[in-house]
Amino acid sequence: EGDKRNVMAAAWAMPLDFSPAKVLLVVDKTTYTRELIEASGEFVLNLPVRAQAEQVLAVGSRSGRDGDKFAALGIATYAARQVAAPLVAGCAAWLECRVIREPRNEQSYDLFIAEVVAAHADPALFSAGQWHFPDAARTTLHYQSGGRFFATGQAFAVPSAER
Repeated sequence: EGDKRNVMAAAWAMPLDFSPAKVLLVVDKTTYTRELIEASGEFVLNLPVRAQAEQVLAVGSRSGRDGDKFAALGIATYAARQVAAPLVAGCAAWLECRVIREPRNEQSYDLFIAEVVAAHADPALFSAGQWHFPDAARTTLHYQSGGRFFATGQAFAVPSAER
């Protein structure tokens, strides 16, 4: 909203639909991020990599109401194409999202439904429709709890069964 910006560690985000692409995001009523999402009607889902784990934990451990987390933590950003929220540099992928207003879900469950209006991925990690992680530092990061994370594991394929 305007020149206000924030970054948070979102543990509860997931895909919802493909055409058009939609996501679900849970954001607590008491957070600064929630205030900005409600005011602007948009957000970016940044998909961090393992090398950013300390940064993710740091942004999730403080409120944007106390100051600009980007400046305080030295987080580089660049402009999104479709929304005003910034893209965090160094991530594996970014989803620019516009909220589809569902006031009951938002108030009762802190649940936001959003349409993905632009999607980007680091071409070093995603090309020809496939993810490929050249080293452990650039695997995608997924929060567990208590400062613990999972990183994307080794890819494998299962041959299709002939029937």
